[in-house]
Amino acid sequence: MTAAWPEIVVLLRKRVSVLAVFAAVHVLFWALLLPRMLSGNPYGDVELYREWAFQGLSYGIWQGIDVAWVYPIGAMLPMVISAALGEKPYMLAWFLLCTLLNLGAVLTFLYSRQARYGWQAAYLWIGLTAILGPVAFSRVDGITGPLVVVGLLLAAAHPLLASALLSLATWIKVWPAAPVLALIIASKSRLKVILAGIAVSMMVAGVVVANGGASNLFGFIQAQEDRGMQLEAPMTTAGVWQAVVGGGTRVYVNSKILTVEVDGSLADFVGSLMNPLLVLSLLVIAAIMIVATRRGADRTDLLLAGSLALVAAMIVFNKVGSPQFMIWLVAVVAVGVAIRGTEWAVPAVVMVAVSILTTLIYPLLYDRLYVALNPGVALLLTARNVLVIAVLVWAIGKLVRLARTSAASDARTAALESAGR
Repeated sequence: MTAAWPEIVVLLRKRVSVLAVFAAVHVLFWALLLPRMLSGNPYGDVELYREWAFQGLSYGIWQGIDVAWVYPIGAMLPMVISAALGEKPYMLAWFLLCTLLNLGAVLTFLYSRQARYGWQAAYLWIGLTAILGPVAFSRVDGITGPLVVVGLLLAAAHPLLASALLSLATWIKVWPAAPVLALIIASKSRLKVILAGIAVSMMVAGVVVANGGASNLFGFIQAQEDRGMQLEAPMTTAGVWQAVVGGGTRVYVNSKILTVEVDGSLADFVGSLMNPLLVLSLLVIAAIMIVATRRGADRTDLLLAGSLALVAAMIVFNKVGSPQFMIWLVAVVAVGVAIRGTEWAVPAVVMVAVSILTTLIYPLLYDRLYVALNPGVALLLTARNVLVIAVLVWAIGKLVRLARTSAASDARTAALESAGR
């Protein structure tokens, strides 16, 4: 008992230091956002969130129910919660909600039995959240990121709860559907996982249908199909360079949905391929996971690598390329580090570089990119996109190795059994 005390003290110190760094980072961002909080002038997309929330609360016109919306209807939940303090303090309420969810993710890193390297992963999560702060605290992805962290860390011990949480996150922003699919394939409690997801989805759909919004329930899918290739999407890179060198491609602002898109020969051709390639990539990754599962691969490794591969594919083969998408990768990579430690050192290091480049591009140098088409900033964007593709390649390679290792292990076992006879 006495011998254990030094280890307990060291562990407590690590946890206290993590929480101190967490507090410092969030106080810093609170101070940076304070002028906007006091003036009632939200930062980034939070201004739109406030408008949508009070449009529903004040006039009864709800996005995703009464009108088609770019988000799943569950995104309205954090937007309405943030309206609790009123219209002027909306930015403060949104920031507090993000902070509370981030704290939940950090505490899960520190106290989950699955997270053998939890304090290291917590530092990674906090550090990358700080680097991505301009989007982490001003986009709905900053809400779903911590939910995915908690869901993935709960998956082994509480698959039903994990599925429910990840399914709720999916109805806020679509991307957590990737970890849900990975969990369905990798979990031993597959039926529970599916039933929990169905239950959450039925509750959400029930609310929408009961309020007469059945026709808009999946409107966010149509909204994505109607978009052009966004400036920062990985597969838009060739089109961006075509615009930089004056090759008949233009960069313009889509005023309808307030995005910067690329229009021209390369961009149009690539854009026509995105949806088929996205579906194909997800099917291929899922097939590799199923093969690895049948060959007895470690289920935790399958869940982690599968989640990362599916999420990365959703970014690489996507018409949209918003900076907040990097939060998706950060969430999965941080959980991978928490559970497997240095095995996930490569994607962890890559995500540090990806996060730095992302924030340099947006918001710091964004005007130079889409207005001036500065080749230096285009080069930074190209490097960022290449690194994101590298994360996808690493994750798929991990899955293939899991399938091969499991097959080789089965072959050795069969040979030993045959020799024993």
